[in-house]
Amino acid sequence: MEEVVLKRINKFLSEMGYCSRRAADKLIEEGRVTINGAIPEKGTKIAPDDVVAVDGETIANTKKDFVYLAFNKPVGIVCTTDTAIEKDNIIDYINYPKRIFPIGRLDKPSEGLILLTDDGDIVNKILRASNNHEKEYLVTVDKPISQTFVNRMSGGIYLEDLKQTTKTCKVKKINTLTFKIILTQGLNRQIRRMCSYLGYEVQTLKRIRIMNIELDMPVGKYRALSATEFKELNTLISNSHKTYLPPQRGKS
Repeated sequence: MEEVVLKRINKFLSEMGYCSRRAADKLIEEGRVTINGAIPEKGTKIAPDDVVAVDGETIANTKKDFVYLAFNKPVGIVCTTDTAIEKDNIIDYINYPKRIFPIGRLDKPSEGLILLTDDGDIVNKILRASNNHEKEYLVTVDKPISQTFVNRMSGGIYLEDLKQTTKTCKVKKINTLTFKIILTQGLNRQIRRMCSYLGYEVQTLKRIRIMNIELDMPVGKYRALSATEFKELNTLISNSHKTYLPPQRGKS
């Protein structure tokens, strides 16, 4: 007799490209998911012939070709899939013909690179805080950058409300008011808060790289990842644990 493979409901929804696992858990908590017409608990497993629906819409249990996009987010656009709450949300702005969701966040006053997909598993891997994946930003501030500023930013800043010091990072002065910074963590509004601690105010903040993906499209435009980019990305995240850790809001 062939063994029946059971799968957690949140994993199923992410694999079908409906949403991330965390978003699936939220839908389950809200009672919006059914299995064979019954509302399940978080962690419930399903069999291949079970009928899963969200808000009454059946989710087909079929393999699919996933979408992987790089998008240059403009200032003022919010990285959320909740189109009912946020008017200037990333999903309505892109208006992509398939259901996709952003990988992580870039706060509203910031611009630059963000990835979007309908592949829940890759989201889980990339967002693992312990994976130490690099994200690079170009930042302008309101007064001249000193060597002390560069040294202190690089060495880590203690954030009082979080009771923790940011990880060491790479900081390079570009000109009087501009620097580049490479982070391997994504605390809430991290760069802005680090600068504020040292008496600087961020004027503009642009993310220009996520791991091996470079920002190379105009503001407001998106493109599909190339086969080479996707292959290298998969190599970089190959050792990432699949368990999802929720991202911090407004990274940067």
